[in-house]
Amino acid sequence: MEPPAFRLTGNMSTLYVIATPIGNLEDITLRALRILGEIDVLACEDTRRTRILFERHKIKSPDRIISYREQNEKTAGPGIIKLLEEGRSVGLVSDAGFPGLSDPGYRLISEAVERGIKVEVIPGAGAIETALLTSGLPSDSYTFLGFPPRKPGALRRFLETERDQAHTLLIYESPLRTEKLLEAALEVLGDRKAAVCIELTKMFEEIRRGYLKDLIEEFRDKKIKGEVTVVIAGNNKKFVREQNGIV
Repeated sequence: MEPPAFRLTGNMSTLYVIATPIGNLEDITLRALRILGEIDVLACEDTRRTRILFERHKIKSPDRIISYREQNEKTAGPGIIKLLEEGRSVGLVSDAGFPGLSDPGYRLISEAVERGIKVEVIPGAGAIETALLTSGLPSDSYTFLGFPPRKPGALRRFLETERDQAHTLLIYESPLRTEKLLEAALEVLGDRKAAVCIELTKMFEEIRRGYLKDLIEEFRDKKIKGEVTVVIAGNNKKFVREQNGIV
C-alpha cells in the first residue's frame, strides 16, 4: 500500500520558497509540483514564464497570482505578508532556480522570518551547483559571488577580495560582459583554470573549460547568447598556470 500523500490542510500560514527549473522543465521535484497545485497564492517574478511551467506539468493555477519582481519588491511585499498573516499559503518562485539567490525573494523571506511566519524551502535545480560540478573544479569549498560590478575599477576590487582565497569562485554574468569578466579575472587572479557555463540544462547548453587566458581568446568578439555562470579555481598552485610551469 502506498503511503498517503501529504497535503496542505487547515489554516496553514506558510511561505513556500520553491525552486523551479533553470532550463529543462523536467528538472522539478514531485514535492514542488504538488505544492504549486495546492497553494492559495502564487508570487512570481514573471507570470508568463511561470505559466509555461504550469501548463507543461498540467498544474491548476492558484486563484490569486501576484507579480513579485525586483522592481516592485518593496511595494508588493507588504501585501503578501498580509495574506500570510491572514492564514493563506503563499508560494514564491523566480524565473529560474531558487528565489532569493540573485533573484527577488530575500526581502520577503526575511520579513516573514522576522514576523514568525513559517518559511519552508522546496529544494530543486540551481545554476550554482550545476555549474560547479560540471566545471570539474574543486567542490569541497566554494563561494558564490552573484553578479559582479559593471565598472572596471569596482570589478577589480570585487575580485581582489578573493585573490588569496583557496575556494572555488562562482559568478553570474551577462553574456555581453563575460569577456570583460574573464580579462579582469586574469589580471587580478592570474591564469587560473576556469569554466564558462552557458545555458545550463537547456537545449544549447555549452561548457568551455580551460585557463583564463585561453578562454579569453576563445570568447574574444564571440557573441554569447543565454545565461552565463563563470567558475574560477581558487588560489592553489595546482590550478594556476604560471606556478605549474606551463607557458
